Amino acid sequence: MLGFIGKNFGRGGNTLVVLIVFFGLGILLHFKDRFFASGKIQETLETLVTDALSEQLTRISDSPTASVVPITLEDGATLEEIIGRPDFVYPVYNGKDKLQLVTHKAFSLGYYERYEQSAWVAYPLSREQVVGQGSRERFFNPDPKVRTGSALFSDYTGSGYDRGHLAAAADFKNSQEHMKETFYMSNISPQNREFNAGIWNDLEKLVRAWANHYEKIYVVTGPVLKPGLPTIGKVNKVAVPEQFYKVILYAKPPYVKGIAFLMKNQPSTEPLSKAVVSIDEVEKLTGLDFFPLLPKDIADKVESASNPRDWYRLK
Repeated sequence: MLGFIGKNFGRGGNTLVVLIVFFGLGILLHFKDRFFASGKIQETLETLVTDALSEQLTRISDSPTASVVPITLEDGATLEEIIGRPDFVYPVYNGKDKLQLVTHKAFSLGYYERYEQSAWVAYPLSREQVVGQGSRERFFNPDPKVRTGSALFSDYTGSGYDRGHLAAAADFKNSQEHMKETFYMSNISPQNREFNAGIWNDLEKLVRAWANHYEKIYVVTGPVLKPGLPTIGKVNKVAVPEQFYKVILYAKPPYVKGIAFLMKNQPSTEPLSKAVVSIDEVEKLTGLDFFPLLPKDIADKVESASNPRDWYRLK
């Protein structure tokens, strides 16, 4: 019994704490006249309840995995409940290394220290976000939330590569604070200058058009990272990716569809439709499992094929 209690208390024993609190309250109420002076019973009970709840909140907030480990959904969760979770957009990395989960107000990311950049950046993108008066920042800054330290502005200086955004700055025009976060170096990857200003920029514009058209979509974007890539930087060794991806999901129950783009880090005059691949293909290249909270039957259908004709203005 003690083992059972310890196991459940450690893994999420809020129920046990509540039972103990209410049992104690029953004892106090039964013997209130014996132990408490008139007028003191309510004050004492309020103190006990407040202390118990405060202790539980402290345990949760102090836990190093509180924002990392997904909460298991109960059987029968609706699709609306699943896509409403803050971590719905997070992919899962199946490689040997561990990524640092970093959460900003605008987006979240999985930082890959070995390559000094993010393996993925993910965020919901709504119609309201892409409209506003937010202006681009003048400076790129290290990400203060990356525990091991992110790449630096100077790592790119003189390299010949652009400081290419993963989450596009213009995706957050409604908030200057959110736009500023896109200039953290954790959201930056070395990109060929013509690629960054050309087909990658075209894709970013199309994604914003989709956010406006569909009202809300889910975006996961990043480089394809692997051993043996060339590096830039004097302080940090920043890998130069050969390819970049964007994975997009539209989910408005009961309708769900997805699409993925895979692009070489080089100039291209090809139409965007030529860069369309299945989400499954990007998963094989990156070791990431996109939208892992989707029910398996839906995920299998959405991720196995991408159809450009299903998407607004994709040519």
